[in-house]
Amino acid sequence: MRRALFLDRDGIVNVDRHYVYRPEDFEFVEGIFDLCRDMQALGYAPVVVTNQAGIGRGYYSEADFHRLTDWMLARFGDAGVRVEGVYFCPYHPEHGVGAYRQESACRKPNPGMLLQARDELGVNLADSLLIGDKESDIEAAQRAGVGMSILVAHDAPQSTSRAQLRFESVAATGAWIRQAIQMPPTHFFEKG
Repeated sequence: MRRALFLDRDGIVNVDRHYVYRPEDFEFVEGIFDLCRDMQALGYAPVVVTNQAGIGRGYYSEADFHRLTDWMLARFGDAGVRVEGVYFCPYHPEHGVGAYRQESACRKPNPGMLLQARDELGVNLADSLLIGDKESDIEAAQRAGVGMSILVAHDAPQSTSRAQLRFESVAATGAWIRQAIQMPPTHFFEKG
């Protein structure tokens, strides 16, 4: 089984500008390509897991999301990164429109997208890690049994996060990982 680097999209892969669905509004977060290349070199498969309530709310369509995803994957490819999968949840239990208004096992903090990636990509969740910018990302990782969760947040007090690690930026996360590469592999997933 393989290891995955699970990435939330808005706030981790791209700057969170609320309901981004066009390439001209999509700005990659500083350090995301370096982070993904480093993790690929360690044998981790980058996988994006993203709530996309903008679809459910009617702000944009699934076709819009897929067009942007194709563009995003091409930019990752240009940077030497192969993203192994993109999983998204278009539903919202309160603000969804029509069929999109529903509870869903895939909507974080539920672990559905992570479990789907496990099944479809042959991922060992215990040997994988997730990087997110919201507690719902961290909770989904823990509920799925992901080995390590990292919160990237400027405003969330560390004491309130259930993440094993917290950094101020994706670039700082990548710097920590580059330093951690120097450690024996067993230290990478030690839990304090």
